[in-house]
Amino acid sequence: MSADPAPHRHPSPPDSGHRFDAGRRWEARLALAFDRREGRTRLTRAHHRGPLRVQRPFYPEPLHPALVEPCHVYLLHPPGGLVSGDALALEIAVEADAHALLTTPAATKLYRADSQGVTWQQSNHLQVAAGGLLEWLPQETIAFDGSRGVQSTTVELGGDARCLGWEVMALGRPVGALPFVSGAIEQRFRLTCDGRPLWLERQPLDPHHARFQGRWGQGGASVQATLWAAGLAAPEAAVAALREALPAAPQWAVTQRLGVLLLRYLGDSRNQAWDYCQAAWQTLRPLLAEREACEPRIWRT
Repeated sequence: MSADPAPHRHPSPPDSGHRFDAGRRWEARLALAFDRREGRTRLTRAHHRGPLRVQRPFYPEPLHPALVEPCHVYLLHPPGGLVSGDALALEIAVEADAHALLTTPAATKLYRADSQGVTWQQSNHLQVAAGGLLEWLPQETIAFDGSRGVQSTTVELGGDARCLGWEVMALGRPVGALPFVSGAIEQRFRLTCDGRPLWLERQPLDPHHARFQGRWGQGGASVQATLWAAGLAAPEAAVAALREALPAAPQWAVTQRLGVLLLRYLGDSRNQAWDYCQAAWQTLRPLLAEREACEPRIWRT
């Protein structure tokens, strides 16, 4: 693992619209690469800048003579959350025929913006080469009231690459009577295969917009989740399998388009959203990886 001599603090982004003390901003970046070597997926590159790290790779899954051994990695962000001006960037590259599973040890917190309303930025750039498989399974994100920022995820697949991932977002802290009633968050998703766009989405989360409370939009829900799976051999059959495996409820729905399976949750329970996503992953993983789901131990700590 390599690192810059010191964390880098960066100036206000050009599109923020605010002047801000650069000394109060933190930029963190982590670039990882995974390759297949002698039947095992190896973490071959880990370059970090700022407070973003990885633990050592884990290999908890049973060996299989015909399958590459997956590499499990936990992404660590010691501050635990983002404040005004922070920028977090992850770059993940899974090479041909490698198989990596990435998760986080805890929820990511998006804190209230400062008085100037300066935003935070979080970007994930996921690349998977032909024959490779990436499982992107972070724990939930909790957005505090007044948080402002942009969260973007870009997935670039090559050939028959496969990727399954999710994003679980909890808005505010209803248990503490602190709902998400101010601030603005924008989520962006972009998934391509060989440069061809398969899924493009932009979702603003603004409690002052009619969409936030309207039944045609957010409907006042405080928790939402999106799970995607690309590279399935039979996506329509996978949709049917999920409808059979998951208990019917108005909070979730699943569909597929252009070979990309999308499961959505919209409700008020983080635990329920997580349970649906995890159950869907357990159903889909054998279809993507020919392996049963192997739950990261960090989820139980």
